[in-house]
Amino acid sequence: MIYPSIDKLLNLINSKYELVHVAAARSYDIKHNGNLQMPKEKYKSKKNIGKALEEIVEGLVVVKNDWQNLITFLYYK
Repeated sequence: MIYPSIDKLLNLINSKYELVHVAAARSYDIKHNGNLQMPKEKYKSKKNIGKALEEIVEGLVVVKNDWQNLITFLYYK
């Protein structure tokens, strides 16, 4: 079974397309800056994209949309 479940993720982010955008942006941030929101041992995924999805499910990444400028901001708790 894939973790985290797509159903749980889509309860937090309304669109599959926005989910892909947010997860990719967070994965890029993890790769280039190395800052993780949880202790390394707590992640089930080895890849950055999986870690990004786990952070989204845990509520550690908050998405705020600015529709006037068509920009998605990621806030980290």
